[in-house]
Amino acid sequence: MKLIIQVPCLNESGTLAIAIEALPREVPGFDQVEWLVIDDGSTDDTAELAKRLGVDHVVRHTANRGLATAFMTGLTTCLRLGADVIVNTDADNQYEAADIPKLTAPIVAGMADMVIGARPISETEHFSWIKKKLQHLGSWAVRMASKTDVADAPSGFRAISRETAMRLNVFNPYTYTLETIIQAGLSNLRVMSVPIRTNEDLRPSRLVKSISSYVRRSLVTILRVFITYRPLFFFFWLGVALALPGLALGFRFVYYYVQGNGSGHVQSLILASLALTLAALAAMCGLIADLISTNRKLMERISQQLISKDAGS
Repeated sequence: MKLIIQVPCLNESGTLAIAIEALPREVPGFDQVEWLVIDDGSTDDTAELAKRLGVDHVVRHTANRGLATAFMTGLTTCLRLGADVIVNTDADNQYEAADIPKLTAPIVAGMADMVIGARPISETEHFSWIKKKLQHLGSWAVRMASKTDVADAPSGFRAISRETAMRLNVFNPYTYTLETIIQAGLSNLRVMSVPIRTNEDLRPSRLVKSISSYVRRSLVTILRVFITYRPLFFFFWLGVALALPGLALGFRFVYYYVQGNGSGHVQSLILASLALTLAALAAMCGLIADLISTNRKLMERISQQLISKDAGS
């Protein structure tokens, strides 16, 4: 069994040494433990520093492509290197590396496909009150959308089985954390959450530049992934929301028309027609999106088979 610990980086020469030195070389259940650094177009000497620190594999983007792309590059590289389990952690040493066995144990035992490390958010001193509340709210929204029981959805400290890594696809370049959980949950993969510890804050977050921007992007990500994986459900209820007022307005016009006063309520008829037309369009969009979703699942299966074949050759 091989475990690869991947670390996405962007100009992390100031903190990378601390994070790398804390990584384990032995983890229960694995014969090999290797380290991978993904340099996402750093302008400092992050890649060279990683090599000097004894990192086994270094992959470099020639330009900054975003955290989500760096994460996916890491997964693809780990699969090609023959990883059975992949652990993702941050280069700023936010997460306690000694807790990696907590993440991998459920996967080794065959109890989970993806394990998310849940930070003690309420006890984290450098998190503001509003950030703590938004973290809890965001995790609740992801739990509702993904049908999982993840306590800390934005956590990047996670372990992923080989089969799960083959099935993951991230569409949003901003972040992978929310999207991968919703994708895994709606794909009927087993997602678990385990409590982990965190270290002192070495630098401000580069992902959360402002609370309002983070909330807006997170909501768009949740909605987009939900529509991607449950399009028929989304468009069905959108159609219902449009059809109900349309029917009510239609019955209102019929009532006054029977009373001989229909000419004074033509507006109700026009609005009813518009609402029912939009409802029908929503239903058609749902059917088309469902067919596209089915095609996407088939393509994911083909992609998984190709990756498996490529890794085995």
